[in-house]
Parts: sequence; structure tokens; C-alpha cells
Amino acid sequence: MDKKDILKKKPEECRYSFFSHKECEFFPCHKGADPENFNCLFCYCPLYVLGRSCGGNFRYLENGIKDCSNCLLPHGRGSYSYIARRYSEIVEAMRRNEQAAHEDGDGKETAAGKKPQ
Repeated sequence: MDKKDILKKKPEECRYSFFSHKECEFFPCHKGADPENFNCLFCYCPLYVLGRSCGGNFRYLENGIKDCSNCLLPHGRGSYSYIARRYSEIVEAMRRNEQAAHEDGDGKETAAGKKPQ
């Protein structure tokens, strides 16, 4: 297939937007999921960082951890487009988190291996 033809297609019509790892020891990792349409591409959901505004079916545990075990949002065939549309929100949340960590002087290293100044 010509690359120009790929650019004319919706992501859901292309192979890169769907991956089902049926040999995974945890497959399918969410109860009630349709194994034939379960997308493993976002095994660790990039929307997690958005907290309450992720749009998925989650709950917070008593210890404050976000439990997404009942969420299938990133695992459907159309999940790629949904997550791609929200990418700027994910980047902004990461930027805010990094800025807050830097201001708090948490001492964690950055991706470049340097401690924040």
C-alpha cells in the first residue's frame, strides 16, 4: 500500500491502530471484554494522567489509587482516534506535573538524567 493511500484512511482502517496480544498471560485483562475486538495497543492507558477527566469507567480506591479495571475505553477498535484526539491534554497534564515537581524540588531526575535546578 502506498503511503499516500494510508494518509487518506481513518486510523481504525489501518493496522497500526489495533493490536491484540492473545498470547499475553493476562489476555483479556478486563472482565467482559470481547477477545476478538480487544485492543492491547494501550495496555497502560495514556489517559490515566488525566485523572477524573479521562472519560473512562474508573473508581478511586480508599488509598487514592485510580482503579481502571472496569474500563474498556482504551481497548476498543476505535480507541486509537479517541486517545489521539486527547493527546494535547495528556501533554499538558504531564507538563503541569513536571512543573509542580520542579517547584517542589522533589529531587527526581529528568529524562535527560539531570536533577531539576
